[in-house]
Amino acid sequence: MKIGLIGLPQTGKKTLFELLTDHAPSEKELASNKPIKGIAEIKDPRFDKLVALYAPEKNVRARIEIEALPKLEKEAIAKGDIFKDIEDADALCHIVRAFKDDSVYHAEGSVDPKRDIDMVNAELILNDMIFIEKRFERAEKKVKETKEEAVIHEKDFLGRLKTHLDRSLPLRTMECTADDRKTLVNYPLITRKAMILVLNVSEDDVKDHTLTQRFTRDYKEFKIDVMQVSAKVEAEIAKLESEKEREEFLKALGIEEPAINALTRMCLKTLNLISFFTVGQDEVRQWTVKAGSTAPEAAGVIHTDLQKGFIRAEVMKYNDLIALGSEEKLKEAGKFYVKGKDYVVEDGDIVHIRFNV
Repeated sequence: MKIGLIGLPQTGKKTLFELLTDHAPSEKELASNKPIKGIAEIKDPRFDKLVALYAPEKNVRARIEIEALPKLEKEAIAKGDIFKDIEDADALCHIVRAFKDDSVYHAEGSVDPKRDIDMVNAELILNDMIFIEKRFERAEKKVKETKEEAVIHEKDFLGRLKTHLDRSLPLRTMECTADDRKTLVNYPLITRKAMILVLNVSEDDVKDHTLTQRFTRDYKEFKIDVMQVSAKVEAEIAKLESEKEREEFLKALGIEEPAINALTRMCLKTLNLISFFTVGQDEVRQWTVKAGSTAPEAAGVIHTDLQKGFIRAEVMKYNDLIALGSEEKLKEAGKFYVKGKDYVVEDGDIVHIRFNV
C-alpha cells in the first residue's frame, strides 16, 4: 500500500519526500514528470523501547511505500495526466505551503494556505464529477434500452454520488452500503481516498498550532487529518550526526520529536493499518496489518505458513510489558494471553504465533 504526496509547486513536497524516504531524487527522476518512488520507515517510539528492552541482534521497522507525484500545475491539471497518477495511490498526503519566504515564489503570487487547499480539493472533486457524469449518461441511456435491474441500480447510485459532489464534498464523507462499496471498487474516484493535510510552516511557527487547529475545525466535514511540519527545521534535524545533538536541538525548539516521525505514523493510520510486534533476543520487528484483522490474518503477514497452520496466538499488551519490565513479571501478573482464530489484533500487540504445518 502506498501514500501519494501531492501539492502545488514550491510547497516543500520534494524536501519532505527526501526526509520520509531518505531518497534524494535524481535530476532524471525530477525531469521525467512521473511519480518518484520511495520507502519510508515508520518511526514508532514503542518499537524503540522494545529494542532497548530486548537488545536484539537484529531489529526491523515497519515500512510503507511513498510516491512523490508530479506537481499540481495548471497545465498538468488541464491535461488530466496527474489524476491518473493520483488514482494509483491508496491514500493521499497533501503538502500545503504555510511559510512565507520572499526568495521562494508562489504559483498564485501569495501565500494563502486555505485558498490552496480549497483549490486542490475543488480540482479533485471536479475530476470525480466529470467521470461520474459521463458514467451516469451512459447508464441512463442503457436503462432506456434494456431496463436491467443492475443498470437501474448503478444509475441511481451514480445519481447519489453526483448529488454528494454537487455539495462540494469529497466522496469519502458519503455513507455507503456494502453493495455500494463493491460498486465503487470499479470506479477510479480520487475523493474516496483518505487524506492527510500537511501544513509546511516556517521555523518561527513550529510551536504555534493555531493554523492546524483552525483547519482541523474547518475541514472536519471533509474527513481530513491535519498536522504541521517545518520542512526547513526537519532538514536541519536530519543533518545532525549524533542522537545527543538531535535531542539538544529539539529541546532548544521546545518539541519532543521530529514532526517527520509523527507524519510516518499518521500515514500508517491513513492507510487504515495498525502495528503489531514480534520480539526476542534474535529480532524485534514491527509489522503492519489492516485494522480489524484476525490473529491468523496477522500471522499471514509474517509468513503464509503461519496462517495455514495457525493454532493460537500468544499475546502481550505493549503497555503491560513496559510497565512491568519483563515477560516473566507479565506472566506472574496474569497478563499473558492465549488467543484463538477469532481474536482481532489490536494496535501495539506483541504477538507470538504457535502453528503446525
